[in-house]
Amino acid sequence: MGNWSLNETVPTSAGLVRAGRTGDGPDLVLAHGWPWSSFSWHRVIPELARRYRVHWYDMPGYGQSDKAAAQRTSLDVQGKIFAEMLAHWHLVCPSVIAHDFGGAATLRAHLLHGCNYERYVLMNIVAMRPWGSAFFDHMGKHVEAFQGLPAHIHRTLVEAYIKGALIGAIADDDIDGLVAPWLTEDGAASFYRQFTQADEHYTAEIEPMFGEVRCPVKIVWGEADPWIPLARARALHALMPRAAFETIPGVGHMPQLEAPERFLSSVDDFI
Repeated sequence: MGNWSLNETVPTSAGLVRAGRTGDGPDLVLAHGWPWSSFSWHRVIPELARRYRVHWYDMPGYGQSDKAAAQRTSLDVQGKIFAEMLAHWHLVCPSVIAHDFGGAATLRAHLLHGCNYERYVLMNIVAMRPWGSAFFDHMGKHVEAFQGLPAHIHRTLVEAYIKGALIGAIADDDIDGLVAPWLTEDGAASFYRQFTQADEHYTAEIEPMFGEVRCPVKIVWGEADPWIPLARARALHALMPRAAFETIPGVGHMPQLEAPERFLSSVDDFI
């Protein structure tokens, strides 16, 4: 796992958040998405830490952060928490790499909560309607039918869902690390709770503002993403015409795990 660890516990308005930092240099913040955690960055953190002071955290409801029954963890909350984490770290204008729902959360923090970024990478992000995969849509409509599944069936479902984001194989240890937070009692409850709290209003609210991003942007996309097709990336680029744009051929939704060297190459000359 290289330099990845969660050795900070930060009180936030959405509960306790687990976080970590490493490296020296300009500040860089990594924002994960759904159904991932900051573990999804563990293969690229060591190389990034050679040049940057890298910061990461598990969103409330995810990973090792709080997963309380009454907790709201929708994208409006996550945007506020990103702003709170920057304040906790005393970061005024860091560079940011955002993936999946981390894209919407960091866009909300920037466009609605006044957070400023030095450089901004948006990778296979959720930012425009409609969201996600066909399974995501189906689960959101029928989540009650999945709650209370026996543990072994729940694990199979979570693992299949995660693997559905990938085109190439990744290490078994990486699969286990992505799945593990959702297998505890509170993790399983939080997994299904995310579907019930998903609301496209939170991206619709900021879509008209995408042209107002106040920093250099690069859109990076795993070209074969089975969840968010390349056409969505091109539509996002049309709303951010000044952004740089690069695709990674033969890679799915998780470039940082499927092709970490190519991911690093795509961001290295930008941030």
